[in-house]
Amino acid sequence: MAQSVKGTRDLFGKELDWFQRIEDTARRAFHRHGYREIRTPILEEIEVFKRSVGESSDIVHKEMYDFVDKGGRHVAMRPENTAGVVRAAIQHRMLEASDPQLLYYIGPMFRYERMQAGRYRQFWQIGAESFQVSTPESEAESLVMLYDFLRELGLEHLSFSINSVGTPECRPAFHEAFRAFFQAREAQFCDDCHRRIQENPLRVLDCKNASCQVALEGHPVMVDFLDPASREHHARLKEVLTELGLPFQENPRLVRGLDYYTRTAFEVLSSDLGAQSALLGGGRYDGLVKQLGGPQVAAFGWSIGLDRLAMLMQQLHGETRGAALPVLIPLGPVAALKALALARTWWAQGAAFTLETRGSALKKALTTANRTGAPLALLLGEGELEKGEVTVKDLAAGTQAAWTWDEVAERLRAHQD
Repeated sequence: MAQSVKGTRDLFGKELDWFQRIEDTARRAFHRHGYREIRTPILEEIEVFKRSVGESSDIVHKEMYDFVDKGGRHVAMRPENTAGVVRAAIQHRMLEASDPQLLYYIGPMFRYERMQAGRYRQFWQIGAESFQVSTPESEAESLVMLYDFLRELGLEHLSFSINSVGTPECRPAFHEAFRAFFQAREAQFCDDCHRRIQENPLRVLDCKNASCQVALEGHPVMVDFLDPASREHHARLKEVLTELGLPFQENPRLVRGLDYYTRTAFEVLSSDLGAQSALLGGGRYDGLVKQLGGPQVAAFGWSIGLDRLAMLMQQLHGETRGAALPVLIPLGPVAALKALALARTWWAQGAAFTLETRGSALKKALTTANRTGAPLALLLGEGELEKGEVTVKDLAAGTQAAWTWDEVAERLRAHQD
């Protein structure tokens, strides 16, 4: 029997219901802030990611699905989408004017990595990117949008973890101090960190190895090496977040897993399921557009894993409200024909329900309705045909009522609201 490829899976039922609810909530939240959707290809030239994510990153070094296609082009299936959005913005000349560009995306990404709960090799991300605005206030506005989106989903115990990773100009002094610190205890670090210290010392701070985290105790911190403008930027962001009442804490080890970040890096922490853990992250990447061949443009963005978020929402809230629809059950061939005509009218009036078309006996139809979680069963038999009514059974409460055909659509719409 054919099986899905390891690390991928089919989305349907309750899980897909949450995916769709999260996507709908995201679109509403982003549109309120003036963000517009962008859809980029899954396949990109591999240089898009090597030049943006960084060859020293674990994504490019270990996880990327890349291959030479039949035309001899070296391509990659996108492991993240900031680089693709930047490439599209450059290609379509979105950044030639100085006006802000506010974009968001929803779609699948691909990484060959160790599978675990909520983590797959084909996974979905929601992300938002803003271009042409460099102020701490613009970052705060993006974080407000993100925070409100998550709160609208029902998450309550949220806080931001923030850091400044400075600029390329102020990092050499930090790198020198950090390499000296590393050298004094290099035997305590893993092989990957020995590679990272040569390629990008900041990446050592991102190592998930427990022994490496212990060895990092007392390490030099990037905020002590910031240039005056970066120090002022970081202080202003903290001031604005405090004024807005957004909870945050500073984390000097927060660098994120990508090479393109400058100044602000952040994560959102959630304790909605108990122990606090990082739910998503992002930051400022002012040099990336130029790095990919565009103009020097300020940029800030973030992304969240939809798979893990859907899993969290399902654990917290169970099924999505209103996932199962009422069902219209005709009794007999005459009623079946009339039910089709009535259903077409009610659907056109905006009512949502399913139509039982198997010609089943009432008991079997009601068994199916109960098993699938239908809240209401609308029965149409000989008596209902004569009266111009449907008998409506509330399958949870065990009560029933009669609705005229003229009021069915309105009452179904009200029930679903």
